[in-house]
Amino acid sequence: HYRPAFTLLLGYLIYTCLAYQDIGRGRLPMVLVVLSMIAWVITPVVFSPFPRWSLIRQDMQEFSHFITGGAGTGEEELQEVEERGQKGTVRSLFENGLAQEMRAWVESPIFALLCGIAFKAVAAGFAVIALPAEILDFLPIFLVALSFSWVVVLGYFIAGLNNVFLVLSVIVWPVAVPCAHYIVGSRWSHPDVWVRMPEYLISICLFFFLLGMVKELVLILCRLVCCMSPCTSRSTETRKVGHMHECVRVCFVYFLV
Repeated sequence: HYRPAFTLLLGYLIYTCLAYQDIGRGRLPMVLVVLSMIAWVITPVVFSPFPRWSLIRQDMQEFSHFITGGAGTGEEELQEVEERGQKGTVRSLFENGLAQEMRAWVESPIFALLCGIAFKAVAAGFAVIALPAEILDFLPIFLVALSFSWVVVLGYFIAGLNNVFLVLSVIVWPVAVPCAHYIVGSRWSHPDVWVRMPEYLISICLFFFLLGMVKELVLILCRLVCCMSPCTSRSTETRKVGHMHECVRVCFVYFLV
């Protein structure tokens, strides 16, 4: 239930940012939308069978361990991750997302995957045409941030899957905004940073959408290569699935989406 709430929150923030750019026309308060987002998050906690503070604190601690846990990050755990995902007994957020990705990219028909990326390409084309150039000019900032993030992720694999590197790969993104003047010059803060902040938010949403398309394209190519490889026995088919799982795992870490 958290994912729809955060999706709705993202849409509300984008609408607020666009409305903030044109203050003269005003904006809708959207009280029901805000209440829906809050209720989506807190209702399962408040209306739990025993809503005591000690139990709520315990739930929050377990939820924190679920988010920050490193279960399922090892290459040798891929088979176990798939089995836990099918049973619904995942141990961490990373494991949950990886299990869903592996199931989607191994079991989904190739035609459905191609149709999905084609529709997204059309949507991306409309977005690029509709959005002002002032917003698109900030895309190189996040491209540079992605480059540094990939260097940190490479360190994550070299250092034996150390979670410290994954945390650093996330910290790179907010650090990119103060350093934006090295990439786009004085436009990043003209007339001031807060006026430009809505453009940053919209541009990073578009960037992650395009990044997701690139990831899907890479995985589709990997899927096609696996499908075209000759399969002579059951062991060969198992190896092909294993190679696809490894491709999904690498893309899941590198592309962040």
